[in-house]
Amino acid sequence: MTNKQHPNIVVLYADDLGFGDVGCYGAADIPTPNIDRLASGGLRFHQGYATAATCTPSRYSLLTGSYPWRNPRAAILAGDAPIVIDPATPTLPGMLRNAGYRTGVVGKWHLGLGKNDLDWNRAISVTPNNVGFDYSFIMAATNDRVPCVYVEDGRVVGLDPDDPIEVTYDRDQAFPGQPTGRHNPELLKMKYSHGHDATIVNGVSRIGHMRGGKSALWNDESMAQVFAKKAVDFMAQNGDRPFFLYYAFHQPHVPRLPGQRFKGATSLGPRGDVIVEMDWCVGEVLDALERLGIAGNTIVIFSSDNGPVLDDGYEDRAEELNGSHEPAGPLRGGKYSLFDGGTRVPFVLSWPGHVDPGESNALVSHVDFQASFAAMTNQGLEDLEAPDSMDVLDALLGKSNSGREELVVEGIQAKTVLRKHDWVYIPPYEGPAMEPNKKIETGNCPQPQLYNISCDIGQIRNVAVEYGDIVRSMAIRLNEIIGGNRTRPMQEPGKADAGDPQ
Repeated sequence: MTNKQHPNIVVLYADDLGFGDVGCYGAADIPTPNIDRLASGGLRFHQGYATAATCTPSRYSLLTGSYPWRNPRAAILAGDAPIVIDPATPTLPGMLRNAGYRTGVVGKWHLGLGKNDLDWNRAISVTPNNVGFDYSFIMAATNDRVPCVYVEDGRVVGLDPDDPIEVTYDRDQAFPGQPTGRHNPELLKMKYSHGHDATIVNGVSRIGHMRGGKSALWNDESMAQVFAKKAVDFMAQNGDRPFFLYYAFHQPHVPRLPGQRFKGATSLGPRGDVIVEMDWCVGEVLDALERLGIAGNTIVIFSSDNGPVLDDGYEDRAEELNGSHEPAGPLRGGKYSLFDGGTRVPFVLSWPGHVDPGESNALVSHVDFQASFAAMTNQGLEDLEAPDSMDVLDALLGKSNSGREELVVEGIQAKTVLRKHDWVYIPPYEGPAMEPNKKIETGNCPQPQLYNISCDIGQIRNVAVEYGDIVRSMAIRLNEIIGGNRTRPMQEPGKADAGDPQ
């Protein structure tokens, strides 16, 4: 395979989308025709995992090939946090750039910016462009955090220098004269249910305080169109060479504010509507690939950073209107949880003419992209590069139904869980069994938990007492992994990475 023959790679990454939230995984109340057509022409994985039940850790793993608990800073970040990926760290986009790819990121970032020197009013010192991306058009963190502005290649878009941006995440240091949800609820068009009571932007109070930058503020209801256009433009501008596009959606993360054309698209309220909106974004990408004549030479992956949540801080009636819809499908738990609903997510891969349509039970994870695509592009990985990424290329391309044998995932507070073959081991953890505001089972339990998900996908029956020997062996193995500096096997001397998948 020469560089010109390497396929383009597009990763479409949803935010808080559950295993049961799209049609091809069983959702009957949310129409997702574009995700479904991607699945009908590609491979749908039943055991595809993010590495964490929250956003920043999962994204860190996808881009570095490393479990997030190896980096204590890879946790949910404030909007003004420093970058958690050291520029010296080998990354997935950096590896692909070395293989001749043009690399771009569009959408949600939430991995930090700068190095404790962040100034929104000048060129930002460390951005996605410093960790492997040639182009970036992002929001710094999440749509519920300030600053509510777009950042393109390290500069805030549309900023008036005479109206500089100021940001603080000190809850008690609101800027004088700047309305907040806590003190000015009469100004809100969507009220908060917990947290999210600081600066009001577009009638919605956010996490954190900001003032200034009025000309640069985003409009939540047009955000989907803005990001979709940037993603399509990137593909159009780079179609004459291999490209890697990481398109990170903001949907269905809160606040859920769909564009006008998508309001009322479902009976589930804003949460269902923004999933339909996200599906439209997927369609924009797929249609552009067809229009550009490069669909047959493009791998498209659709997945999610973690499992679902209904009430994540705003009164948008998600719980009230949910009806019989099951966002996590048959899985237990959701976002923040140690149970499978926190990390087992929709995972679809399409490559027309190369990957036969179908389904797969192979165990795969986003952390595996780096080693797998390194093998596909004949790139060798250094021993400590992408230390937890496994080459599961054959599984990803449907050439094998065998992926990983084991995987470590984490819930909130970096509490780890070991999946090995069909067994899931959750160590004893202190803490509440239920997250009271979000009404999600945490998985915390003072006793060890063991589930065989081949016959108990809902993790209903804890068999730790009956299988004490398996509990002990898995506890030992989990400690070995956590105590080691890598899980990817050492490459044998003189052995080249597997290459051409064709």
